Amino acid sequence: MELKVFLIVFVTVFLAELGDKTQLATMLFAADKEVSKYTVFFAASAALILATAVGVLAGSLLSEHINVKMLHYIAGAGFIIIGAYTLYSA
Repeated sequence: MELKVFLIVFVTVFLAELGDKTQLATMLFAADKEVSKYTVFFAASAALILATAVGVLAGSLLSEHINVKMLHYIAGAGFIIIGAYTLYSA
C-alpha cells in the first residue's frame, strides 16, 4: 500500500465529509436515545464503505474508456457547475 496515496485520500475524504449531510444525518440518528450508538456507527460505516466501493468501481471502469486527465476535467467542471447552481439558487 502506498502510504502517501492513502494519507492524501484519507485526509481529502475526511475533510469533505465533515459537516456534510451524511454526517448530519448520522448525528440525528445517534441523537435518538432509544437507538444503539453501535448500530448507527456500523450502519453508517457500512453505507460509506459501499458508496466508496461504487466510486472506486465507477472510476476504474471509466478510466478504461476515458483518459484520466479528461476525467479530472469532467470532475472539475462538475464541481464548478454544482457550485454555481448552489450559489444561484441561494
